[in-house]
Amino acid sequence: MTAPTSISRAAAGALRLMPPRRAFGIRGDTTFSILLGVAAGIIVLNTLLLLFSILERGMEAIVEFGPGFLVGTTWNPVTHDFGVLPAIYGTVVVAAIGLVLAVPIGVGAAIFLVELAPRWLSSPVSFLIEMLAAIPSVIIGLWGLFVVVPLIRQFESAVGKPLGFLPIFSGPAFGIGLLAAGVLLAVMVLPIITAVSRDVIRAVPQSQREAMLALGATRWETIARAVLPYGASGIVGAIILALGRALGETLAVSMVVGNTFKISPSLFAPGTTLASLIATQFREADTPLYLSALMAAGMVLFAITILVNIAARILIWRLNTGGRRA
Repeated sequence: MTAPTSISRAAAGALRLMPPRRAFGIRGDTTFSILLGVAAGIIVLNTLLLLFSILERGMEAIVEFGPGFLVGTTWNPVTHDFGVLPAIYGTVVVAAIGLVLAVPIGVGAAIFLVELAPRWLSSPVSFLIEMLAAIPSVIIGLWGLFVVVPLIRQFESAVGKPLGFLPIFSGPAFGIGLLAAGVLLAVMVLPIITAVSRDVIRAVPQSQREAMLALGATRWETIARAVLPYGASGIVGAIILALGRALGETLAVSMVVGNTFKISPSLFAPGTTLASLIATQFREADTPLYLSALMAAGMVLFAITILVNIAARILIWRLNTGGRRA
């Protein structure tokens, strides 16, 4: 009985020593949680302060023009007549062109890198794609101005002759315009779509593939019916990230879009975007109302970005809930 008693006493002594350590651990967890909460609160506070600052500076134009600011088609600093509908139209069209071109290529490249490409090819290609995202936008803008625009001009001349009767292919072949800006945006958002989609597809459990193959499915059926549906929400998230980049891109788009304030159904026509409008005319804002109109245009771009992200959250939520029900 002596040995068990001594062991019990030793265990009781060890237990007496544990509460301070446990209390220290609890205090450390509490402190860490508070620090993380403060960091998250700073991000939210910065966003609210940004929104408040833009709203305060743009309130003069909002009060002056009201809803007409969103539907107006004239931007005349001389007469102080401001409306941003052509800029909204150009922003949406250019971003849509960029996504239409980049999404199939980006998702297809991600599937190839994960499912089909050998490792000796997958690693260097992935590295090159990620390096493309590190190129400054001004470099891409110069490349677009001197390389992409001449190619677009040739394409527009070739397509405009047989299909010029269609509104989207009508007009002279300038090269500079909505199509050129959309192609440039496709190049800029392609690394985002490819890299994120690659990581999402790589994260799909191998058991999903093996189950489909065991049922007699081919490789393409396995990718289409097991891999892509499992990672659908992540791929949609990659597309939304790319859309956010496309909506806010400024310098490269400004160099090739033409900066013409008008609405045209033709993809060949010059146009403008909200970001390009703000960047090119901010230095010329010599009156309070002019500056306020530019800040209000920034608020419109901010609102469009928020609405896109809300729609993306709803879409991802529906994809996740639909996948769980299935």
